[in-house]
Amino acid sequence: YISNRGEGTISIFDFAKNKLTKKWTLPGGGSPDMGGVSSDGKILWLSGRYNGEVYAIDTRTGKQIARIPVGNGPHGLAVYPQPGRYSLGHTGIFR
Repeated sequence: YISNRGEGTISIFDFAKNKLTKKWTLPGGGSPDMGGVSSDGKILWLSGRYNGEVYAIDTRTGKQIARIPVGNGPHGLAVYPQPGRYSLGHTGIFR
């Protein structure tokens, strides 16, 4: 998943095909930034950095499940639990 903060979209990159295969648009716009995927792989959670909100996106359909107001400037979102032992970044990237 590639968040396109300035566009209010999320691009899907297929590594097997080595290309972008889809682009999802947040209804009403937004500023998707950093986040993570739920441990079951069903929900993509992204902070909305410039819109003071958090987005929950269905990973199968790209449909917005929720838009949650959180206040000014959310920058990054850690989603736990995730598999792995070591955090490689402030958004919950594990190895």
